[in-house]
Amino acid sequence: MAMIEVRHLCKTFAPHAARGHQAVHALQNVSFAVQEREFYVLLGPSGSGKTTTLRAIAGLEEPDKGEIVIDGRLVFSPAKGLIVPPEERPIAMVFQSYALWPHLNVYDNVAFPLRHGIRRVPNTEVKRRVDNILDLLQLVPQARRAISTLSGGQQQRVALARALALEPAVLLMDEPLSNLDARLRAELRLELKKLTQSLGITTVYVTHDQVEAMMMGDRLAVMHQGRLLQEGTPWEVYQQPDHLFVARFLGEMNLLEGVVETLDGDRVVVATAVGQLTARARGSLVAGDRGTVVVRHENVGIVQQMSQNSIRAVISGRHFLGESVLYEATVAGALVRFKRPPTDPLTLGSEVLLQFPPEHTIVFPEAESLSSTSAALRTESQPSPGEVFSA
Repeated sequence: MAMIEVRHLCKTFAPHAARGHQAVHALQNVSFAVQEREFYVLLGPSGSGKTTTLRAIAGLEEPDKGEIVIDGRLVFSPAKGLIVPPEERPIAMVFQSYALWPHLNVYDNVAFPLRHGIRRVPNTEVKRRVDNILDLLQLVPQARRAISTLSGGQQQRVALARALALEPAVLLMDEPLSNLDARLRAELRLELKKLTQSLGITTVYVTHDQVEAMMMGDRLAVMHQGRLLQEGTPWEVYQQPDHLFVARFLGEMNLLEGVVETLDGDRVVVATAVGQLTARARGSLVAGDRGTVVVRHENVGIVQQMSQNSIRAVISGRHFLGESVLYEATVAGALVRFKRPPTDPLTLGSEVLLQFPPEHTIVFPEAESLSSTSAALRTESQPSPGEVFSA
């Protein structure tokens, strides 16, 4: 049985008519299920609906329609007149801002929800839980310190300790690592995933960071404009995207516009500015349709002789990234980007024979607008660089 079931959630934020604002459809028929002990990630750009979904599960947001079930109990159903308040749901939440009480020390911050409110427990139980969780998160030396004296990483641990001390059935986390520096964020990703696994706790985690989502999630759901576009394991969503937006949001892509010439099952031959390319079809396509061919930077290869999906190009740019080198190559007036190991350097101005492997080349229908996809991606702090647009 699923630990969480979200069924057909819809949420519209009413406009301020006097200010000329339009209604915002934050959630549009969002449905998914999270299994017991699963680490489930809601991924998407700002405004995609992921935090609204999380807050709806927590009971902090009231959708217009739909149902939410947690641990076998229906906690939200406006059609049945049922809205269980947050404090009565078997959840705990870690916020992006941590929301710690600055006038309390570490120990008292963790103990506070156990001493007050509907989930309070006897003092002996408070001490047992707080001592155990501080030890688990290596916060015992900081137990009596003021919150203002802690680093960002330590404050994040305190917020997590306070949530886990409640021993919830479900842990909800809203971008809890986004305020940390890159190195500490990378370290805590691994620690947090190990911790939730060891405790066997079901987790729903919100982030806009693609690397974070793929490292931490057992499954992830990509959201855009209030819709859940695709869910699956990180490998499935990365390697087999169902939408152009999903393909571009997860990783770095070369894009080429073209016209479908022939189809054979899910294999399609597309005429592009750089020549004919064989690709895997996504969505409904027929001969004569315009489409967008995509291939990831790391999947572009170099071959020694002409073969299927190979094109001649001239190296025009080189950017050292540490673990790899990002090259730019001119192809029929367009630019293709690809990655190579730093131990295998290529010379600027040299000619290479590039290949778009058919198994890693995908074509999407033109209906998935490049302009709307690009606009959404530009709202993020780390947009996908280096796309190629050809007539």
